Amino acid sequence: INMNAYMEARRLTQSFIDDFLGYFIDPKNKQMSSLLVGSGLPGGMMGSLMADLKGAHNSINNSLKANNQPEKSEDEMLVWLFEEVGYIWPKLGYPPLVTPFSQYVKNIALMNILQMVQGKERYTIIDNNSWNMILGTAGQLPGPLAPEIIEIAKQEGKEFYQGVPQDAFPDALETYKKEMVDKKWEFGTDEEELFELAMHDRQYRDYKSGVAKQRFFDELERVKKQATTIKSTETAEPKKEEKKKPTLIDDKKYKLVKVKARGKIFYSLGYLNPEPPVKLNDKVKKGQRLAYVFTNYGTEEILSEFTGKVVNILIEHTSEVQKGDVIMQIDDSKK
Repeated sequence: INMNAYMEARRLTQSFIDDFLGYFIDPKNKQMSSLLVGSGLPGGMMGSLMADLKGAHNSINNSLKANNQPEKSEDEMLVWLFEEVGYIWPKLGYPPLVTPFSQYVKNIALMNILQMVQGKERYTIIDNNSWNMILGTAGQLPGPLAPEIIEIAKQEGKEFYQGVPQDAFPDALETYKKEMVDKKWEFGTDEEELFELAMHDRQYRDYKSGVAKQRFFDELERVKKQATTIKSTETAEPKKEEKKKPTLIDDKKYKLVKVKARGKIFYSLGYLNPEPPVKLNDKVKKGQRLAYVFTNYGTEEILSEFTGKVVNILIEHTSEVQKGDVIMQIDDSKK
């Protein structure tokens, strides 16, 4: 690998992220990517998952509330969706989780959740593209379908496709060639322009007409204005009295609890591991878990080396910490 070329490509990529793409990237993509491992979904699906959840969040919570069930945060719903993907994937015959099959599996999982919170059964709603995958129109699935999926197909009068997948999709290449000739569009050195039209016909036509470019700049202007408005509102608000940060108590009798790795501090992992965080004046025992540090390579536990009373907490939940930082002080005389 030419590392100089790689670093230049990285710089150029970051430049357009800073210029416009950053307005459309959900920051949680970075935080939650490790959850993709369990479900098997590719990382590129993260944005799609979160975009779908933003639209369905209120609807799901309204249904939960109507059924006297606790509402869920966006993070909890994302985990729920991953778990549902992991549950249905083998039942759908282990379709390869790449585009477009990963979208179909994700769509079925999301619709299942929307139906279940209303007290309905799984697979009540399956879109046509997903049915094409299930029925074999898009090719034979790697594994067998679960009996319940086969039964649903029978109940809905669906027929499993036994032919060659390509036969279900008529060859339209000549039609696309004629369109390019009629509109005097260049085919490209290796007919790559023809390939783009054939693969993404609507998007290509919008690109050639200029509609796509105008739509993009209109959308970019909208999100820029939105970001500016939020920033202006925050600036215009009267300054709140700054909360004084805790400082180290200068008393050598108090024991120091230090961070052993650089990362982000968590006193509780919420839905992942529900447990009350350690608070000021709490009594702790030697060996008790006081916090977690999320590092670049994994999660580190911070265990108490002392039995005593927490007399000072210096670092707030989710704050960035460096190796050697003191997060709290313990009075081990108060056992």
